[in-house]
Amino acid sequence: MELIELFMLAVGVSMDAFAVSICRGVKLKSTKVYYSLEAGMYFGGFQALMPVIGYFVGDKLSGVMQRFDHWIAFILLGIMGIKMLKEAFDNSDEETENNQSMLILAIATSIDALAVGLSLALLKINIITAALFIGIVTFIFSVMGIQIGARFGEKYKSKAEIIGGAILIFIGTNILMEHLFF
Repeated sequence: MELIELFMLAVGVSMDAFAVSICRGVKLKSTKVYYSLEAGMYFGGFQALMPVIGYFVGDKLSGVMQRFDHWIAFILLGIMGIKMLKEAFDNSDEETENNQSMLILAIATSIDALAVGLSLALLKINIITAALFIGIVTFIFSVMGIQIGARFGEKYKSKAEIIGGAILIFIGTNILMEHLFF
């Protein structure tokens, strides 16, 4: 696999994390570097880890994962989207993102990376290089997403949270529909 192909794969896999990072950034009052780095570590870490898992255990779990991965992503993203919609109408001033929410979002957005790992195993690609590359690209996109969302959220917090929640629900529904009908 050429470097450009690996980059395109990494960008494609990281787009869900980028969109979710924007949604999470909307909730922030400030663009503290800490929040961006934390999101980058969660999303980049899971996007790097999941292909490795898929690479090494994919043969044994691929049938099971293919039957349920879309449902897992749909449920997790749906829950987080509904939670975000609810918080859009809540007047409390909560700036910090709890680690449990970030963990759920990181897992939900990286489930498709398991299949990528299986594909990389079939292609005999060096999984360590590929996983690191995917993780770094996702880290960068997630950091940028938090910053973009935080700046957008400053002006339009409530509306942006509603849009962000709807986007999370849409991403989850889209994953489900792609697996069920295409």
